[in-house]
Amino acid sequence: MGIFDKLNQAAMGSAAAAGPSVGAHWETFTFAALPESLAQLQAIPEAALATPFQTAALTVLALCACAADRTIGAEMLNWLRGPRPLTGQDLSFLHDRFRDGKTYLPFTYFAGASPDNNYTPARPYTIHIESNHVSGAEPGYMKLLIPCGGADAPRPIKLRQRGSDGKWFLWEQYLLVGVRTPKASDPWA
Repeated sequence: MGIFDKLNQAAMGSAAAAGPSVGAHWETFTFAALPESLAQLQAIPEAALATPFQTAALTVLALCACAADRTIGAEMLNWLRGPRPLTGQDLSFLHDRFRDGKTYLPFTYFAGASPDNNYTPARPYTIHIESNHVSGAEPGYMKLLIPCGGADAPRPIKLRQRGSDGKWFLWEQYLLVGVRTPKASDPWA
């Protein structure tokens, strides 16, 4: 065995220990309308929560509802979080994100939304979600990326799989962060 064979074996062992690689994969979800209640969200076929991509797409819909009505949005997010409901800190974070008229934030994840059109999405509402080579690195979790019309890079969302039934639930979202100012609000536009 040569000296480089040992390096190769060590690298292979590290790669195997890191967990399965999901690789680059895209899924697109299209919705004719946005749900206005938890019952409407649960009636959508993706509400089976059978894949992390489905749960990620529904999270965007729930955040849109939250922008319109905090109570309804919180109900949807609690359902998507499964056995781990929103904390007071989570609710405070949501309230803070939508302050100062920033209710457009979740709409930036729909196809066609851009600063130039004040993040008005094309209809039907379309969301693209992607995985990459490290998405499945942590067993039982999936970190996905959602392209944003107001940012240069897609934003992450982390889902957790429940062992008892294989359903995927929202674990963490990093979707309600700063984006380019909509044209109507930009004094420099």
